[in-house]
Amino acid sequence: MRQTLARRALVTAAVLGLALATAPAAAQAAPAPHTNKPVRVSLTVQGPDGLLFKGKITSKGHDVTTATGGTHKCDGTNGGQNPTPVPTPTAALDDAARLNYFGWDGTWYASFDDFSVDTIKEVSGGGSAYWSISVNGTPTPVGGCQFKLKAGDQVAFTWTSF
Repeated sequence: MRQTLARRALVTAAVLGLALATAPAAAQAAPAPHTNKPVRVSLTVQGPDGLLFKGKITSKGHDVTTATGGTHKCDGTNGGQNPTPVPTPTAALDDAARLNYFGWDGTWYASFDDFSVDTIKEVSGGGSAYWSISVNGTPTPVGGCQFKLKAGDQVAFTWTSF
């Protein structure tokens, strides 16, 4: 009887030890939730002389290519802002431009890990203006490839003089 109890205690301890030893590995192996699902947002582009584009866009974070800046990721992981890819304002602008046949261009700044939007529909910021980005009426605190969009967000690129 003592041998049986001792054996059970030993087996129980071994099983418990094995379970505890593998639990952290199992927790780390769990996949991250899919955060880069396409979202539908409203996008407005306001130039110095009026509205240049207004529409609903379904977008997710993706690589973006501009004539001036080249090809770079624009999926919210830029600058370490988000741990996994997410939809972003600049990716939404890129999708709107591609789907609605208008151009845009931006300079890539490696130090910011982001694009600066320079031109939309042939309207450039130039030396006295720039394209500001806001979401739900608030300027984004980070670049357009770093800010996470949610479904229903109101995204605006606005020509802004200084």
